[in-house]
Amino acid sequence: MLKPPQWGYWCECWTEDLTEQWGPALLASFDAYSAPQADRWVAVALRTISPALDADASDEAWEWLYEGRIETRRALLRAEPCTVSVTHAKTRITWTIRPVLFLSLAHRQAAELPACAYDFKPRQTE
Repeated sequence: MLKPPQWGYWCECWTEDLTEQWGPALLASFDAYSAPQADRWVAVALRTISPALDADASDEAWEWLYEGRIETRRALLRAEPCTVSVTHAKTRITWTIRPVLFLSLAHRQAAELPACAYDFKPRQTE
């Protein structure tokens, strides 16, 4: 039996090279089931990396931890998406949190995949 859909938050951490040598890259993602869990994911990451950040980026991180986190939590409770960014040297690190509806996946009882699984073929790379 499938569980009903559940509201939560999809969290991502991206890095971007500001010299434009490469595009944004996804570093991590996280599914949170409450606003506190979502903003805690960002807070733990910021506390963890803050000692390695330059002074300006560290100040940005701690400003959000002391001031911005409260507004982020309020926005999440209003089901609004949020973004937190710090810029270290030539790299911008951005955390995004978006309200989502998580759908449960069907549990596969047998080792055999459903017939539709074979309709999709991987593309050949050149």
